[in-house]
Amino acid sequence: MGAKPLGEDAPVRVRTFFGLPLPEAHRAALAGYIAECAKRAPELRWTPSENLHLTVRFLGHVDLALAEGIADRLAERDMRSLGLRLGEVGSFKRGRMARVVWLGLASGQEEIAALAEQVEAESVRAGLEPESRRYHAHLTLARARARDGALLPVLPAPPGLEGWRADELVLYRSRPGRGGSVYEPLRRVRLS
Repeated sequence: MGAKPLGEDAPVRVRTFFGLPLPEAHRAALAGYIAECAKRAPELRWTPSENLHLTVRFLGHVDLALAEGIADRLAERDMRSLGLRLGEVGSFKRGRMARVVWLGLASGQEEIAALAEQVEAESVRAGLEPESRRYHAHLTLARARARDGALLPVLPAPPGLEGWRADELVLYRSRPGRGGSVYEPLRRVRLS
């Protein structure tokens, strides 16, 4: 028997997460809002509009087969589409310093929390460590460049956006790049 070529049968590890994409009209409206916020708070790294999503579960660096297996099992579940509407600006802070700036949900918190529980259950079943923090649905707008955070100036009010039905859960791959991470959809799970 000959030697196997290098890399054959080696598991492919990817940085992945499950999320709910935003409607394109919401992305477009938020692009202008984020640009205005970035002028007021340049010490924060603002999210490009094409990356805007609601994270449901971060998996981390895992074997691609494991992430796809979780997506397969979720596709077999009876999961309902969600009625969501974005709300007000908030932040995760350490003392007075903001580490993450986000938009919360004005409606749909219970539904997205129930979806997150299902994704969490399948992730743990697949062998991942349980999440240590309670799930908090939010749309990340910016992260502090400095490790300790940044002072957050007064930001303009977010645009008033219509509610929408989230009808798919997406398994995303996160690829780091010079201009920040690029999120690539790997699998889509219908929410009926």
